[in-house]
Amino acid sequence: MTDARLRRGRGSLAVSFFVQGVTFALLVTRIPAIQDQYGISDGLLPAFLAAVPVLAGIASVVTEKLVARVGPALVLRWAQPLVLLALLSVGAGSELWQAAVALGLFGLAVGALDASMNMLGVSLQRAYGRSIMLGFHAAYSLGGIAGASLAWVGAHWHLPLFVSYLPVVLVLLPVAFVGSRWYVVDGGRPAEAEDGERGSGIAFRLLLPLCLVMTFAYIGDSTVSNWSAKYLQDVLGSSEEMATVPYNAYMVTTLFGRAVGDFGVRRLGAAVVVRAGAVLAALGFALVAVAPGAWSGIAGFTVLGLGLSVIVPQTFAAAGRLFPTASDAAVARLNVFNYVGFLVGSPLVGALGDAWSYRWAMAVPMVLVLVTVAYATSFGPRAARYGGGHERPRTVDVG
Repeated sequence: MTDARLRRGRGSLAVSFFVQGVTFALLVTRIPAIQDQYGISDGLLPAFLAAVPVLAGIASVVTEKLVARVGPALVLRWAQPLVLLALLSVGAGSELWQAAVALGLFGLAVGALDASMNMLGVSLQRAYGRSIMLGFHAAYSLGGIAGASLAWVGAHWHLPLFVSYLPVVLVLLPVAFVGSRWYVVDGGRPAEAEDGERGSGIAFRLLLPLCLVMTFAYIGDSTVSNWSAKYLQDVLGSSEEMATVPYNAYMVTTLFGRAVGDFGVRRLGAAVVVRAGAVLAALGFALVAVAPGAWSGIAGFTVLGLGLSVIVPQTFAAAGRLFPTASDAAVARLNVFNYVGFLVGSPLVGALGDAWSYRWAMAVPMVLVLVTVAYATSFGPRAARYGGGHERPRTVDVG
């Protein structure tokens, strides 16, 4: 495989992560506006939010079977435009059934997209022979910043959701489709299976700790994406315009953590980086829970982003290390627990907030993310600085 092909593949996949970051941020940071447009009550909102990860999890399971036939690149090439069109449809309706259909389509498409995108990332990291997975997720964070900023503009100018979404979709659709031409689809999968694999099978006992870590991380992430705007507006008394800021601040520190995270993994090992991230994330939740005002709440979400930033990419990378000849299947199954975290996190925080207090509800993801510290050994010993068990020389000299 040539150096140029790997570089093009890395760049095109980073574009896909970026586009998805923009898309997802435009959805979650405008949840109060979506709720108002469709007349969704506070009691019904958790059900709408829960439907997206349920359908995404189903799509991730189906994607495992689909990529065995057509490969992850083809799935990603068509799933990404569908996600963008589903976002546009969210902004186009006014009736509850239209919101249900649009969010359902979004969930199905995003499940296929997330699974196939991370499959390609794990495969390409193996071809590079060094940690690059955090860089892809940094591109996602950069997209999230751009999307949250665009959402702020929409809220500031009181633009209808459809008007706010349409120009973004018109720009990103051709970018994503053209960029998909250079995906690398044969990222150097080894011929021999490691311990824990039986042919193309997966030993779930080895994958289970990573599934738990993924669940806890996404309970934390879903708390930010689904409730940060509402928390700032309803609990800390901010304006609708300012309520879009916490997710943006969260994505800024997530971007920073992921931009430098690959270097940390190469020097210190994935387990050390994951432990440090879990402790920082717990501290961020604690700061949010006791925040006296909007700006201190934003500071808490900022710390939280730095901590959570490293956990999810390294969890996908660890799955690729454990199951090198079945990494696509391992990533697809692990990706389901992304949505388990969203499914549990959103309704749980909402229910506790309604029944008790949104401040105390923040203690639940704080405790769960701390549990990740106990599972950090699943990411390998300190010497295991790359997913293959050691920081091996580069397969080829690439950028």
